[in-house]
Amino acid sequence: MVERKIAPHIPVLDKSGRSDGSWSRADFEWDAENDQYVCPEGQKLKQFRRKYYDPNRGPTSEGRAKYRALKMTCQACTSKQHCCPNADARSITREEDEDARQNARDIARTEQYAVSMKLRKKVEMLF
Repeated sequence: MVERKIAPHIPVLDKSGRSDGSWSRADFEWDAENDQYVCPEGQKLKQFRRKYYDPNRGPTSEGRAKYRALKMTCQACTSKQHCCPNADARSITREEDEDARQNARDIARTEQYAVSMKLRKKVEMLF
């Protein structure tokens, strides 16, 4: 859809929200140029690379990549309780099609999306 410049008017299931008051993935900035996330404190979360002798670590065959901050960086951070209160360091999983998902999330916040969802109910009736 991104290559064809199609605006997806579909709901995106987003489980990145947190109920415990800690920072969600949306609070972290994606830096596509450097292939990393940047936390609200300015620290970098780099892609975790798999070691050749351990097939259970690193990017998966399903197209997911894990980004992690350094343990010593998180332990010294003053915002650790807002970021990763129950872990040694923060990690974020990024899907292969995350750019398309973010595009759909951005469109879902527009007025045009709200109108199309109302019109959709007239065409797609309940079965």
